[in-house]
Amino acid sequence: MPELPEVEVVRAGLERHVVGARLSAVEVLHPRPVRRDPRGPSGFAAALTGRQVVAARRRGKYFWLPLDSGDALLGHLGMSGQMLIQPVGIPDERHLRVRFGLDLSGFPGACRVVQRPTSAGIPGRPGIPAPTELRFVDQRMFGGLMVSAGGAELPPEIAHIARDPIDPEFDDDAFVARVRRRTAGIKRLLLDQGLISGVGNIYADEALWRSRLHGDRPGDRLRRGQVVELLGHVRGVLHEALAQGGTSFDALYVNVNGESGYFDRSLAAYGQEGEPCGRCGTPIRRIAFMNRSSYFCPRCQAAPRASKR
Repeated sequence: MPELPEVEVVRAGLERHVVGARLSAVEVLHPRPVRRDPRGPSGFAAALTGRQVVAARRRGKYFWLPLDSGDALLGHLGMSGQMLIQPVGIPDERHLRVRFGLDLSGFPGACRVVQRPTSAGIPGRPGIPAPTELRFVDQRMFGGLMVSAGGAELPPEIAHIARDPIDPEFDDDAFVARVRRRTAGIKRLLLDQGLISGVGNIYADEALWRSRLHGDRPGDRLRRGQVVELLGHVRGVLHEALAQGGTSFDALYVNVNGESGYFDRSLAAYGQEGEPCGRCGTPIRRIAFMNRSSYFCPRCQAAPRASKR
């Protein structure tokens, strides 16, 4: 599932290409992606048609486009969701679910459109952007879109989600204190979106490896300095992933221009089962964790005594 870096890359792309545009038309090609919108597919389209996008924001793994109406288009990519900027007229993607027409007239310079050659031969004159549209493509359809009434500043549907660690208003001291009061394992706490948002399985494993902490270490058994160091490594991993466009293990995660990230080449723990640890050479181990997998070095990240078999 896309985590903070991947969603932030998509948000930044939307900010560059969509902010300032008016949604000239909205076409829902499959009802499932808008299943959480009480208006239904037709009401979803009607609430968005003609509205201007005024910003692109994110909290954790959610993104939203504030509109001139005070509402917002709220989205989650799920396992395979993609927000793609495409020239009008190129063939539809196989798993295209929702199409948004983008009207750039009256907003010169508001959007910079990437020109790409296509088999459809869409013309592109110098200095004049070709007509474009925003497409929501989702193969597995675990993602979704909805109109958040009055949600331009912060959609109420995600108000319960904590700030993420690269948010300037993230409260380090409060996070450290809350972690040290909890008896759950530290990896489970890193995945708690009510405590810290945006961190998923991949980046939790990477930050824990850098901190030499086993994911089962209870929060209340960690020293303050250990939690502070871990938080620093979480930020480091996220910033490095952002700089490399996120992590793409397959073609399901891409940015708005259809390009994959390549942070997977820098992973030290996640997905490295059997490979030598970059610090000590011990083979990286994989164990089951919350219907997923955890990867760690059994020597550098010793399991807590209570968890040893």
